[in-house]
Amino acid sequence: MGRIFKFGKDVDTDQIIASQYLLFPTIDEMKSHTFESLDTEFASKVTPGDFVVADENFGCGSSREQAPSVLKALGVKAVIAKSFARIFYRNAINIGLPVIVSKVLYDESSSGDEMSLDLDHGIILANGKEYSCTKLPAKMQAILDQGGLIASLNKEEA
Repeated sequence: MGRIFKFGKDVDTDQIIASQYLLFPTIDEMKSHTFESLDTEFASKVTPGDFVVADENFGCGSSREQAPSVLKALGVKAVIAKSFARIFYRNAINIGLPVIVSKVLYDESSSGDEMSLDLDHGIILANGKEYSCTKLPAKMQAILDQGGLIASLNKEEA
């Protein structure tokens, strides 16, 4: 179980991690500024196993890989949204952060609600209800389980 942190429509990568923080040398130094323009306390409130839930077009804007990386570094278990910008979706899979589509969770949940996610069966449990969500193909799930695309490719070469 984890808590929901809810964000709206068209959250862009600059809102996830603003460009001035890209000058920091490590993701660890950047992560305390995650969602700073939308929720100044997000980085201090989120705990490993929590979830980001959003409306449509999450992760639009630039192609910065740091956007999904800071979420993963903070321990966000998955991002669940009605839809994703393609480049954010790809970057998230590349670094091993699950990105899940659910068309109804956003409308039926609030920040602070508790939820659980069963990736193997494509089921979300929140507020005493069960919601269907993306059930990832086995190959994509294997990539996530290995920590992302690069880690997966490195294991295949070994």
